[in-house]
Amino acid sequence: MWVCWSVVSPCFSYRPRSGFCCRANALHSNGDEQQKKKKVVVVGTGWAGLGAAHHLCKQGFDVTILEADNTSTSKNTDVGIHGFWYPYHNIFSLVDELGIKPFTYWTTSAHYSQEGLEVEFPIFQDLPQFPTPLGAFFYIQFLRLPLVDRLTSLPLMAAVVDFDNTDTAWRKYDSITARELLKQFGCSEKLYRDVFSPMLQVGLFAPAEQCSAAATLGMLYYFILAHQKDFDVVWCRGTVREKIFEPWMESIRDKGGEFLEGRMVTDFSLSEETGCISEVVCGKERYKADVVILAAGISTLQQIIKNSSALRTREEFLKVMNLVGIDVLTVRLRLDRKVNIPNASNACFGFDDSRGWTFFDLNAIHDMYKDDPVTVLETDFYHANQLLPLNDDDIVSKVMSCLSKCIKDLEVATVVEKEVGRFPKSLTHFFPGSYKYMMRGSTTFPNMFMAGDWIITRHGSWSQEKSYVTGLEAANRVVDYLEEGSFAKIIPVEKDEPHVQALRSLNRNINDIRAQLPWSDYFLQ
Repeated sequence: MWVCWSVVSPCFSYRPRSGFCCRANALHSNGDEQQKKKKVVVVGTGWAGLGAAHHLCKQGFDVTILEADNTSTSKNTDVGIHGFWYPYHNIFSLVDELGIKPFTYWTTSAHYSQEGLEVEFPIFQDLPQFPTPLGAFFYIQFLRLPLVDRLTSLPLMAAVVDFDNTDTAWRKYDSITARELLKQFGCSEKLYRDVFSPMLQVGLFAPAEQCSAAATLGMLYYFILAHQKDFDVVWCRGTVREKIFEPWMESIRDKGGEFLEGRMVTDFSLSEETGCISEVVCGKERYKADVVILAAGISTLQQIIKNSSALRTREEFLKVMNLVGIDVLTVRLRLDRKVNIPNASNACFGFDDSRGWTFFDLNAIHDMYKDDPVTVLETDFYHANQLLPLNDDDIVSKVMSCLSKCIKDLEVATVVEKEVGRFPKSLTHFFPGSYKYMMRGSTTFPNMFMAGDWIITRHGSWSQEKSYVTGLEAANRVVDYLEEGSFAKIIPVEKDEPHVQALRSLNRNINDIRAQLPWSDYFLQ
């Protein structure tokens, strides 16, 4: 994997610490003012925003974090992928630094269809280690998938080797769908229906025919194929906000960071002299800024762009208007009896062609339900466009019908409490062709930087880990730009196994030779 400088160095293109387009101290008029702390405004309180704010507070900057919602009641941090996978090295390092222990032990998981249990995933690090992808091939327990179907997955390794997370690779594979990719490499119909399709519906939150092949390869490699133990997962022993974000935010406050809730950004003031952002505007309120970090999700950023006369002047921000989010529905149920749920986390497929869903045994995951005499479950439905308009009772009826097909004992259980959450456009949709609309960490405003799970980065991580890493990368850009402080140490993803490194080297050499041939760029790639 591509890493700058060294294994713990910040992952962005380094610029010498002189000759910037806009020096931060140009915003000040005299020597006394230059001694004041530089002001950084961070927009967003997710993994990316908090990651950037935390490091910059430690460097002594004056950091203000703006959140459009009330962060004390927001539950968006628990929407999407809940687990924390083995390669989340930076997040695990963070919780160690905070001195908290929010996670369960490593757990098993399963896939269900309408016919019942289909696949069980073991704890891979407890098993003898095989070179990738043999561990996943041999240890995953497929109850109904014949060996001949599983063998049709092996040719896909050629695409995995070719997709090396470079800009060239993203542009090559982002133009086709995941379904086209799997068809091209000879995936069987049953393997596609029972394995890859459900993985995409709960990993990229959309049907395979609506997912980018590039995002598919990146997600599959990071979570499953790079190393045998990468699919091992732990869970937060409560909500992410309660167990991680609240102590994290308290640590940021202790270091001088200020959180302002209910502040929807509406515009930015520009310095005509420097072309830099000088103020962040939230309605009638204004916040002076030497640097701004936008760490908002796509739908929030699109609203900011619509309102902002400054951002609407830049093509890079207008392109963001082409991106879309995915609707999520969450349902938490308290039943009238104790029901045995074999695995704490479960993915489900085949109930509807357009959406996948997951369900979690909160008695096995959350501390507050561990000794509860009844069953508490949570279900998350992704790509839930058709479910959001339904009333709560109809939703719960559908959820219980689906759950009882997975766990037969749930047929006789009764719901005594329910909590339904609707989160429209809350998750990133990596649709075919979306890469060209996504933003990089730096912008055409010299003192504005970006972070989030949809920002282009060469780190190679996904989901919460990617959001957090891009937050650290944004913090490093601030340190570089303001010429103050130390860079955050970013732990790179684990190196490719030797045989994958050798195959990728050979593949690059072949591609280089092919590129030098006459007419190499004539045919559609």
